[in-house]
Amino acid sequence: MKPLQGLAFLLLMQSAGEALSHFLKLPMPGPVVGMVLLVLALRWGPVQAAVAPAASFLLSHLSLLFIPVGVGVMTHLALLSEYGLRLVAVIVLSTWIGMAVTALVLRLLQPKAIHAELR
Repeated sequence: MKPLQGLAFLLLMQSAGEALSHFLKLPMPGPVVGMVLLVLALRWGPVQAAVAPAASFLLSHLSLLFIPVGVGVMTHLALLSEYGLRLVAVIVLSTWIGMAVTALVLRLLQPKAIHAELR
């Protein structure tokens, strides 16, 4: 029963994010707003206790969520054979850029964190 309560809470946060994004005409998607609401709500102990079983269940079955993606790729093999090398190049390049930006941001923020600890 606990996993269902946690799943209901997760869906409630996503729905609230969708509603806020729609009614306030926010420039970000509803699921992102819902995730921010969830992060804020997870600071409260009872919410953590309710969401933990649902999160464990979803994580243990995470591989099942990739089946629709695999089926989608299989149905578009013609596109993949035509643009496959370009797609791989874009994926690899964007991954490297993302890792480089993350490393630079970490390097910029790390000295500040060290100095804050020394105070």
